[in-house]
Amino acid sequence: MQLDQGKRGFSFMKDGPLDMRMNQSGNLTARKIVNSWPEKKLSQLFKDGEEPKWKQAAKAIVKARNAKPIETTTDLSKVLVEALGQRPKKRIHPATLIFQALRMCVNRELESVQEGLQKAISFLSPGGRLAALTFHGMEERVVRDVLKEASRPIKKIVDHKKTKFDPLLNFLTRKPIICSKKEAKINPRARSAKLRGAEKNRVEKS
Repeated sequence: MQLDQGKRGFSFMKDGPLDMRMNQSGNLTARKIVNSWPEKKLSQLFKDGEEPKWKQAAKAIVKARNAKPIETTTDLSKVLVEALGQRPKKRIHPATLIFQALRMCVNRELESVQEGLQKAISFLSPGGRLAALTFHGMEERVVRDVLKEASRPIKKIVDHKKTKFDPLLNFLTRKPIICSKKEAKINPRARSAKLRGAEKNRVEKS
């Protein structure tokens, strides 16, 4: 719901302050990142966020903020549209991946996904199932790597010998489940969604 509220500053489609905090008590905002981070750090953030023109984006932001601070979502969107141009072969707006990278950074989303998954695994009862739905390549890789690590056989020293035990989890989805073309038309936000699942082993066997 926060994403659709202009005053929260998540969307380039709605004018609002460059905030992007899910938790309003947090100190880091998108405005702070955009107006104070050095160009090299911005470039790395956008590159990690899978923006193809990450160098151009960072350079344009630094140039624009030197003239005047970038205060609103509209301000930033205009800078990015001018710097990155329209993408005729793609449906997404040129500011999409930059806004997404900023939001993920402000809210520590990747760290939260990893920590949340690890805690969820520890809370599962034998036979319990865990499902994770992601909307970004970086999130999907975090989920994949955490579940992959938990699905490897456990090695322990028992009676001075290395012994293999069944892994904590068994994959339910070796490949992520994606939405159908029909669903994507009804709900465009589902286009990038990927679902992975795993089940906790019922009995630890040697």
